[in-house]
Amino acid sequence: QAKRASVHVPPNTLHRPSQNGTSHGYSDAMFRMCLGEDSEHLCPPEQVAIEKLISTRWRLLMDGDRVNTKSEDGSNACAAYLEAVDVAADTLRLDKAPRTYRENFTINYRALFPDQARNYRVDVLEAGFEQYATIWVNGDKFEFSAEAMRRAEALQRAWWELGAVLERWSQASRQPQWSQRPARSELRTALVALDFAWASFEHKYIAELIDIEEKARRLIVHAIEHERMAAKIEEEIHQPEGDGGEALMQSPIYAETQKKLVGSIGHLNSVANTRRKGRDDLSREVLFDAMATLRRCDIAEHSGESTERLIAARILATDVVESFQAMRDYLREVEHCLERVDPHLCNNSGLVARLADWEESWEMGTRYMQHEKLLNAVCDLVAEIRRAQRVAPALTAMCEECDVELFLVLPRMIWLRFLAEPQQHAELLRSLLPHRFPKSPEAKAQWDAEVEAFLEKYRATQRLLIGRAKAADKEQEAWEALVQRVVSGDRSIDSAEAEVALEDLMHSLEPWSIELQRHCPEDWNQCSAILVQCLTRASEKPKPGPFRV
Repeated sequence: QAKRASVHVPPNTLHRPSQNGTSHGYSDAMFRMCLGEDSEHLCPPEQVAIEKLISTRWRLLMDGDRVNTKSEDGSNACAAYLEAVDVAADTLRLDKAPRTYRENFTINYRALFPDQARNYRVDVLEAGFEQYATIWVNGDKFEFSAEAMRRAEALQRAWWELGAVLERWSQASRQPQWSQRPARSELRTALVALDFAWASFEHKYIAELIDIEEKARRLIVHAIEHERMAAKIEEEIHQPEGDGGEALMQSPIYAETQKKLVGSIGHLNSVANTRRKGRDDLSREVLFDAMATLRRCDIAEHSGESTERLIAARILATDVVESFQAMRDYLREVEHCLERVDPHLCNNSGLVARLADWEESWEMGTRYMQHEKLLNAVCDLVAEIRRAQRVAPALTAMCEECDVELFLVLPRMIWLRFLAEPQQHAELLRSLLPHRFPKSPEAKAQWDAEVEAFLEKYRATQRLLIGRAKAADKEQEAWEALVQRVVSGDRSIDSAEAEVALEDLMHSLEPWSIELQRHCPEDWNQCSAILVQCLTRASEKPKPGPFRV
């Protein structure tokens, strides 16, 4: 994802740093050597340090003319060589290049570069040699400056100059009659030149990285700003007790602020959510519909109405609201520790977890909360399955344990409910099997001929079951027989004709159930997930754990 700058490094060119305050210290070091303050004789500790430096240099792994820093062995060998360079410079009592610029680094980089020590790092060397002119972060392109590229070239030249001096030392050790060891001043010059070139590149490279990281975090900063504005408006607008947020919804300023907040969360989701689709098209209307649904549920509950058929609606709406609130809570927390946010936003596990939950809840809300017929069908279906649990206790155990058999029973229950109430559940079946339930103006019927034939078979079987029923409520007894056969297949019928019809209906039901699951697996998985969620937990979701960036 990055373009490597092409650099030609002359083989025997010594580059002398001259930028950002490094030239003065470099000149001082050279001046002292010119005055003869440094003897050409290497004392024993200095000679040992140089010999070790050469030894570690021979262990460097090379890819052509480049040092291998990508593999673990290559990186370790390079780290050992850089440490030997540092030790040799200290042993020869060389002045360090000024590194006061590190005081302006962010807290993360100050942890990597805590003091004025040389602190030669493999990743800085790798950056100097790779010379990526551009990098991509969160889908955006960032370019390093021409000055950063120039300093990278200078670092490379200094690196190869030191290598050339050490190579001459090695040759002289192997063939003293043909070669002469470099003078002490040459070693010092090469080591000082490398240190100043290194500091010059490190300064520019890290400073530009910090700037890029700050820009990359702007997505989350913008979301924080919108959340802060929304919170301010919420404090200013009076909200009567039990209002459910309706007063806020009437404020145009709040509506616009919330629209921006949702938009910024969507943008974050598109670049950071690697667990799911990364959608950025989920609108604030989902939230409004969810809040309106919760108000309707509260009104029904307070008025004493049965809330059995509102359980699914409450759970779906609660998920939408709570996932949004959890996202806002995250933004409030992370505002105080932005330096801990990885600029590659997808690397922040806490952020990704909140976004994945938000997208899943809002995607379901968009599909079901914003389509009244679909929502009513799901609510009715959940209520019927709960009712069926009282007739077939095995179904309760399947739901509690999320048994694999549950996912064989669910499509049968959906079809059974459609067969009983086709008009009420046609929209739900259409969302899963659109080819069976055409909605075009040219369509003469709501469903195709095969579905109609299946309906006729169900009606005929139901008539037989009602006809042989002995209970006062014959339709209830017929329904119980169907549910028990669908769930466990162990309900026997004392009428031979009804038994044959029921068995035939069950055989016909299986391919329809399989088609429901396989026609569009993604839609089926989402639908079954909603049903399982509504059947296995109360309306409140488990609270998120401790805050994670």
